[in-house]
Amino acid sequence: MKKEEKELKHAIAQDYKTGEVLMLAHMDEEALRLSIETGKAHYWSRSRGKLWKKGEVSGNEQIIKDIFIDCDEDTILLKVEQIGGACHTGYRSCFYRRINGEIVGEKVFDPEEKYGKKESK
Repeated sequence: MKKEEKELKHAIAQDYKTGEVLMLAHMDEEALRLSIETGKAHYWSRSRGKLWKKGEVSGNEQIIKDIFIDCDEDTILLKVEQIGGACHTGYRSCFYRRINGEIVGEKVFDPEEKYGKKESK
């Protein structure tokens, strides 16, 4: 089942200690409810069309320390403790390269070991 865009909220995951932005994902009501209930980040995957818990395959969980919502109530900010990398490519943050392609982020795991496949661009 595909979620309508209006039912989804942007969800920004940010390191609760450093303020580093780790990733942008999306949440529906169920993902937000599960995140609040479990203390671990859950998201709605638009590409897979289903709910997923961050780290369910990789083990790279996000432990929620605090949750904020913006003034328009369409964006959620999760302050998290990131276990391992946030990015499926193996980097700590999804924002690991500058617009010119220069890599500035820290690679913290090998995607082939976690997922059994090469990283995609």
